[in-house]
This record gives sequence, structure tokens and C-alpha cells, in this order.
Amino acid sequence: MKTNGRLAAALAMALLAPLAQMPPAQAQSAGPTAASPATAAAPTVATRPKVTTLGPDFPKSVLFVGNSFFYYNNGIHSQLLALERAADPANKAAYKAIMVTIGGSGLDWHDMESYFRPGGLGGYSFDDQNNVIFNKPGKLVDAAIMMDCSQCPIHPQLKGAFTEFAAKDSAIVRKHGARPIFFMSWAYADKPEMTAELAEAYTVAGNANDALVIPAGLAFARMRERQQDLNLYAPDKRHPSPAGTYLAVNVVFAALTGRSPVGNSYRAGLDEATAKTIQTVAWETVQDYYGK
Repeated sequence: MKTNGRLAAALAMALLAPLAQMPPAQAQSAGPTAASPATAAAPTVATRPKVTTLGPDFPKSVLFVGNSFFYYNNGIHSQLLALERAADPANKAAYKAIMVTIGGSGLDWHDMESYFRPGGLGGYSFDDQNNVIFNKPGKLVDAAIMMDCSQCPIHPQLKGAFTEFAAKDSAIVRKHGARPIFFMSWAYADKPEMTAELAEAYTVAGNANDALVIPAGLAFARMRERQQDLNLYAPDKRHPSPAGTYLAVNVVFAALTGRSPVGNSYRAGLDEATAKTIQTVAWETVQDYYGK
């Protein structure tokens, strides 16, 4: 996403944002059809992931560090909170999510150390009635979910920085008592060959840094194979549609919690049948990638 001039250098940070309902997904007519050359079978991963679970101490608070792939559609952090709280309504207050994004950014644009400074991120939040709540000082989050720019891990001139900052940022996250996690992004709508390349790059990085990898990109490929008329992309063919963000966040939920999202009542404005299909594909992808 370094090519995204429209959003480049726009900094967005959201902390426990109100969980506004997503608008219903459009009729999906803009997506690839059965005849589209961009549609391909979901690829396999050459390198298998070393870390396949965060259990038994699954994280309840997370920091998303990335770019506009995260902040589209009211932010992936707010949708993760909605899924978690719907799955565990008796413990809603136990879950926290923070998002720090820069449009078009790679990991090398982010100052990871600064995000963990005392009195910085997470110092206050908003409750369901939009009241400011001042949080107790202490450990910021249980885990940090990091994503590079959409081409950086596989771009000839940028992949070196991905490897470098994946290691540096993993060390910083661990120094502050949290677990590093990598978010495997998806291929562009018209470049399905990116899926296998990104999957390999993120899996190698995860293994090198003893970190879990969330296989969102593989879920996009599987969904396009399963239901070709469901459009996962915005018109620019890179950013996620509402359905695309919902697929991605269900993969995050399954990877973080080790639980199936199938049947979760939070649907992000999608109809029940579409939401269930997305939840199922997310769970299948996570199970297959982790070899469960």
C-alpha cells in the first residue's frame, strides 16, 4: 500500500471505538465472476507455521499496528471487539483493542517503541455511552498484531525492510511483555499470484521470530474460490469491502482465541447466510493453516 497516495501519511489511532453497525454489504456485482481470470484455487503454503496457537493463555487485549487495510470499515479493532463480546457477553469488559495506522505504511514507518511509552496509548478510552474512562497504568496489551504494506514483504526493494523490522518490532513487543503476531495480508483482486508469495513471506517471518501468523490472505483466496460473486474488495481492488473486513476479522478472532466464529451473532450488517459462509471459511482457513 505504499502506492496509495490518496491515503498516504494520514495517521489514524482509535481506542475502543464505538461499535457502530456496519452498512449492509453491497450487491457484490463488482466482484470477480466465474469467468474472471483473477479467480484461482486457494494456494497451499510451502513453509509450515511453527507457532500454531496462543493458548492456553489466549490474549484478551491487542494492539493493531498497520495501515489502511486495518482502518477501513470502522476499523478491524472495533469489529474484533464486537465478535469477542458477542462470544463472551459475561466478560465484555475483559477485552480491549487499540489500533494505530498510517495510510500506505510499512512497518518501517511505525515507531513501535513509542507506542508502549507510559501514559501514551491506552491511557483513556470511551464506554458505550461515550464517556471518557481513564484506565489504570500497567501493561498496555497482551499482544501486538503487525502488518506491513500490501506489497512490502514481496517487493524486491522493500522486502529487506520487512525482514529487518519484523525482527526489531517483535523484540520491542516482547520487551514490553506482549506477544508479537503477524497479519498475513491478501492479494489484490487482479493479482491472485500475490497470495502464495505473501503467505510464504509472512510464514517465514513468523517462524524466524517465534510469532503466530494470522492467515487472512489465505482466507481471501479460499473465499474467492468458494463464492465468486461475493466481492471482498473496494473499487481500487486492494482495500477490503465490508465483507472483506468481516472475513479478515473472523480469521483474527479464530487465530487469537482458538475458537470457531461460526454462529457468532455479530454480522457487521451482513445477512445471516453470508455471515455464516464467511465465518465458516475463516475457521476452515485457520484450521488448515495451523494443521489442526
